[in-house]
Amino acid sequence: MSEESTSVASGPVAAVPAPVHRDPLALIVRFQSLIGLVLVAIGGVILSPRRHGEILFLAPDNMANIVRAVSETGIIAIGMTFVIITAGIDLSVGAVLGLSSVVTATMMISGGFGLIPTILAVLVMGTAFGAIQGTISSRFRLEPFIVTLAGLQAARGLALVVSGNQYINISYGDGPGLAPPVFAVLGERLFNNTVPVATIVFIAFAAIATVVLNTTRFGRYVFAVGGNERAARISGVPVSMVKISVYAITGFASALAGIVHAGQFNFGSANDGMGYELTAIAAVVIGGTSLFGGAGSMVGTVAGTIMLGALANILQLNNITPAMQLLATAAIIVLAAVLQSLVRRREGLGR
Repeated sequence: MSEESTSVASGPVAAVPAPVHRDPLALIVRFQSLIGLVLVAIGGVILSPRRHGEILFLAPDNMANIVRAVSETGIIAIGMTFVIITAGIDLSVGAVLGLSSVVTATMMISGGFGLIPTILAVLVMGTAFGAIQGTISSRFRLEPFIVTLAGLQAARGLALVVSGNQYINISYGDGPGLAPPVFAVLGERLFNNTVPVATIVFIAFAAIATVVLNTTRFGRYVFAVGGNERAARISGVPVSMVKISVYAITGFASALAGIVHAGQFNFGSANDGMGYELTAIAAVVIGGTSLFGGAGSMVGTVAGTIMLGALANILQLNNITPAMQLLATAAIIVLAAVLQSLVRRREGLGR
């Protein structure tokens, strides 16, 4: 045997890394909201009615209407993303929006409160409502589904009590029974009447949430709790506090959406926000956040929200009934959940 051969044989053998094979299905699930948004946009261009040669779907006013229509559910979906990443759920968000719109209108019209005190009070109320739900669920180890379902009924009942089951109209001006005129800005558009103020609130909130989720210790804790709660607890993560905090964030988001809702439509009603919880959950799931917890992104949620809005808009432009819109949304939710489940099974088999 040669000297060179001996030295090679006796020396340390470098480990050759195995080739990394990316599961195409996993990649599809990871970017499903962006893929879906592109496909819906292409479908919108193809199927859109024309007027004087103009594609109505791409008209600036229509684009503005799409993002304005999804702003409220988008704000809620941002908060919901935190909850679902921890493998939780919050069914009370739509009712909290309704309660917040009613309290906003009541404080300014009947109570004579100014803009800042009203907004602060409503945001604190929503945050506290969410924190209470998180505390009950965590402290007594109750399923979030049950706790937030009860919270839905409680918030809706409180809204009925506060409003007397009546619409509370918001009129603007100076003096008793009138809201500060600046509040009406929430229903307006900026930048040459193209960008709704509600959309700016949605995007700003999404940007802040993205920073919190991706760059802070709290964000890492959220992923850890959703990925493996037991391991997170052993590692010193304050699991109960994280769970309470994510529900507080969702309550805050719902209250913010309620304020935006009251400003856009100039009234508060106990029935506002019905069904918003399902739309928000759909946007989060379509956005790639795992229903099993431990994975998700705010960018995906924003894309999922806009995709649902664009899909609804396309169906409306083609005079498709609301029933078909619901069926189309339901089919997309089921498909996204099935893809997540398949990827989870493949990953389990690959370990």
